[in-house]
Amino acid sequence: MVTFKHVLYPTDLSDASRSAIPYAAAMARWYGAQLTVLHAVPTFEPIPIPSDRIGTPTSLVAPPTREAVEAEVRDWLGSSAFEGLKTVVLAMAGDPVRVIADECIADAVDLIVMGTHGRRGFDRLLSGSVTERVLRASPCPVLAVPPGLDIASGATAVFHRVLCPVDFSASSRRALDIALDLARQSNGTVSVITVIEWLAEEEPRATAHFNVSEYRQHLLEDTRARLHALLSEEARTWCDINEIVTFGRAHRKVLRLAAEERCDLVVMGAQGRGGATLAFFGSTTPLVVRSATAPVLVVRSPAASTSGAS
Repeated sequence: MVTFKHVLYPTDLSDASRSAIPYAAAMARWYGAQLTVLHAVPTFEPIPIPSDRIGTPTSLVAPPTREAVEAEVRDWLGSSAFEGLKTVVLAMAGDPVRVIADECIADAVDLIVMGTHGRRGFDRLLSGSVTERVLRASPCPVLAVPPGLDIASGATAVFHRVLCPVDFSASSRRALDIALDLARQSNGTVSVITVIEWLAEEEPRATAHFNVSEYRQHLLEDTRARLHALLSEEARTWCDINEIVTFGRAHRKVLRLAAEERCDLVVMGAQGRGGATLAFFGSTTPLVVRSATAPVLVVRSPAASTSGAS
């Protein structure tokens, strides 16, 4: 059974990161988990400022203390954000991604909940957002929450309509296990989709050396059989399962289906069949995370999770 004992909510104190607050609280409430709120700052040490005049001594600027930053975080959260939950507020110095990854390992965090649009949200095409960098570095699942979502205060995390894209990689198989278990806990439905991208847009040509239409049909039937075999008979008793196999661009099909079915959650792996991680631009997972209108739970393979941050 899927359970989360320690939930980490990293925040940069931006308005965009507020969308993840109710989901962090709901997940902690549903599982009775400890909730840690983490804010990273560049440093707590005095910062030397060289003088622009020769012979004038260097001055030191003292940044806010750890205690002052933690108080600022509590004020930003408000008194009712995590009411009734066991909550710890931490301020730590360093690069946000490294701070988050280190905190996961040091305090045995098993779920990160964070917004998808922070202060670096519009720099994705150049260097990737903080959230996407966390997806690469985190040793545990990450629930990425897009802006504009809201759930009732004091609610628990119940996902009735779950979408799980599968490409038969180790991480997507683990994502499927989690998706099925989450749906079982909420008496929900899981739509499992596999998208065949090869020949997705092609039509048979007279000059082809084989029957393209026939081969497409073979791919379709073979993938349907593989997907059906992936779902155990026991899992089929846990919740309602829809099996979907289609042709197209994977991220477009996933986003469209998530919107059409008004999914509460998308659960997907962080690594594809060829071992291409999220560091490679164009990977399906970051494309879905960037554009999804529902929360996306990104899951690494068991081997990647036990190896720690990369």
